[in-house]
Amino acid sequence: MEKRETQRIKTITEFHRLRGLPAPEHPLISVVDYASIQRPADIGEINLMVGFYMISLKKGIGGKMYYGQQEFDFDEGVMAFMEPNQVFRIQSNPSAVEKRMGWMLLIHPDFLWHTSLAKTIKRYDYFHYSVHEALFLSEKEQNILTAIIENIRLEYHTNMDKFSKQIIVSQIETLLSYSERFYQRQFITREKVNHQILDRLESLLAGYFSSEDLSVKGLPTVQYIADALNISPKYLSGLLKTLTGQTTQQHIHEKLIEKAKEKLSTTNLSVSEIAYEMGFEHSQSFSKLFKTKTEMSPLEFRASFN
Repeated sequence: MEKRETQRIKTITEFHRLRGLPAPEHPLISVVDYASIQRPADIGEINLMVGFYMISLKKGIGGKMYYGQQEFDFDEGVMAFMEPNQVFRIQSNPSAVEKRMGWMLLIHPDFLWHTSLAKTIKRYDYFHYSVHEALFLSEKEQNILTAIIENIRLEYHTNMDKFSKQIIVSQIETLLSYSERFYQRQFITREKVNHQILDRLESLLAGYFSSEDLSVKGLPTVQYIADALNISPKYLSGLLKTLTGQTTQQHIHEKLIEKAKEKLSTTNLSVSEIAYEMGFEHSQSFSKLFKTKTEMSPLEFRASFN
């Protein structure tokens, strides 16, 4: 795999300078017009890492953004979220006709000190989503979020006073809450894509539970499942929670119990033998999980068939 240099941009002031923008009016928060950003010639040859939160709404961009091993086309109006120290790369397409539009909200973690958002911002799972799991927005949704961004821009462009920081933080919290709502909507409205993920998940688990991997490697981890589906663990759990009411871990356990019930009712294997085939080192752990999920011990379940 080609090794790329990683350029670290620690401050918002440095970001402005490197992208040909005027110095920010506030060193810890900035709203940037995406069309005004200048891309350096080597933008596609290096990885980027920034030391601040980056929330962006972009469209009309001739190129791709890479996050890890994934890529995402910004052909539509989509929103992406990055927390500090995530690595990403932008690959420009010289032949593409760009009509770049949108905005970027840059928030240095220091701006959030001594505010409620300093702790609660960590609960928004979409900061851990991969770029290809960005948020697709309708025109109405774009207008709602852009209005909030304009309120933030207006507040720090005016004379900052003792109320300004809390007003801005409140606006950011509103922006994040709307974004969370829109992600929940996306899980439902992008039915075809999401049900394809569920179909692939079912096939993956069925294959895993029918193979020797279960006894040799144990239960598949959430990270293993997410990697196999090429989506992030947080996105997968959020999707499943919305569509099925279960987390990924709960879904895995449900498939395990189904397989265990099958073996208990159709074979003469002992509970210890079934536990081993289910990937458990100790049969007590298997029995405890089984009883938690079914309110019966494995032997009680087997007896119910006699």
